[in-house]
Amino acid sequence: MNTLTGDLVRPFAGIRAAPDKADQIAAPPYDVVTTDEARALAAGRPLNFLHVSRAEIGLPPDTDPHSDRVYAAAGQHMRDLLASGALIRDPEPCYYAYRMTGQARSQTGIVVSASIDAYRANRVRRHELTRPDKENDRARQIGAVNAITGPVQLVHRANAPLSSLLALATSTSPDAVKPDLDGIRHELWVIDDHSMVNDVSRIINGMDALYIADGHHRSAAAAQVFGTSRKRGTDRRDDAYRGFLAVSFPDNEVTILDYNRVVTDLGGRSADEFVSVLSEQFTIRPAETPVRPDRPAQFGMYLAGCWHFLEPKVVAASEDPITGLDVSRLSHLILEPVLGIGDVRTDPRIDFVGGGRGIEAVAARVDSGEMAVGFTMFPTRLDELMAVADAGLVMPPKSTWFDPKLADGLISQPLD
Repeated sequence: MNTLTGDLVRPFAGIRAAPDKADQIAAPPYDVVTTDEARALAAGRPLNFLHVSRAEIGLPPDTDPHSDRVYAAAGQHMRDLLASGALIRDPEPCYYAYRMTGQARSQTGIVVSASIDAYRANRVRRHELTRPDKENDRARQIGAVNAITGPVQLVHRANAPLSSLLALATSTSPDAVKPDLDGIRHELWVIDDHSMVNDVSRIINGMDALYIADGHHRSAAAAQVFGTSRKRGTDRRDDAYRGFLAVSFPDNEVTILDYNRVVTDLGGRSADEFVSVLSEQFTIRPAETPVRPDRPAQFGMYLAGCWHFLEPKVVAASEDPITGLDVSRLSHLILEPVLGIGDVRTDPRIDFVGGGRGIEAVAARVDSGEMAVGFTMFPTRLDELMAVADAGLVMPPKSTWFDPKLADGLISQPLD
């Protein structure tokens, strides 16, 4: 039973895509596309939300994406979408159901305003550190558009009563649909029945915790904006600033993909010398096809045009939730002692390839000559992430790649 005080979530009067404009508006999250990719996706699509989330695409190519001009353009695009009726505002606080459907599976979550007080009290639990530059960028974006536009993806422990409410809420036609965004169908339903809204609040606020899956910088930016509003004494708008836009999914519906590593060099060794050094700690077997590990403590390696299986000869047991992660094993057995990469967060010799891009992307970066070796990983499990968050610890960088990603533009949380 929840013995902590304070709410985790509350309903809010959202800004959402008009039913007949949702397909034109919905866009990938701002942080999964480059400026060039965003410019290409939004070309000829004036309603596409990338004009808000990546407003530099409408300015000269040499524009600094963090200049005042960019944030001013984002705010203007947001106002234009509202003025044209492409975005509409709900009159009363609501919750929203959000469903993402791919070829093999579907996941249905609840759109909420997640409490910044609960976030600060670690009831909305984090597992990553944030970078100040990225946090400040999103805080400036929030201020420019007067809304939180990029939803944070949360996870809650599966709850049958909440799932039943969501099943009822999604039994009618959706209020907004993006039929195909990178192969995923996105649907949104408004939950404005007062009884159902109260039931959702009661159920979620009775939970002990929610977990941030994806969106640590967006949640940190919202907390920063709230802190700034308090310092300025804007009490009239305090309630609007007390939460951040989030979609929470049950833990039995979300998927974590692998997050792979590529390294620029072999520490001055030839490929044969590198393999010889690794053979002291690993059993190494050649593979004829790309290696996608199928269990923990197994790795794939792409080196000199060939794939290999790597398995540690000794897997030490540990009660530490971080030490037992495969990303930690790779660092402790190869990256640190063999390649001299002590901090994967800052070392420029290492880069990361999210599982959504496929393990072939690892080989492509090595074959191009940009990288010397690539390592493929077994995905981090959700229970491992939750254990780290429950312990108040921080996951190693780039440990999880949640898939699919939420769309930007279907629903936003206004700050007035």
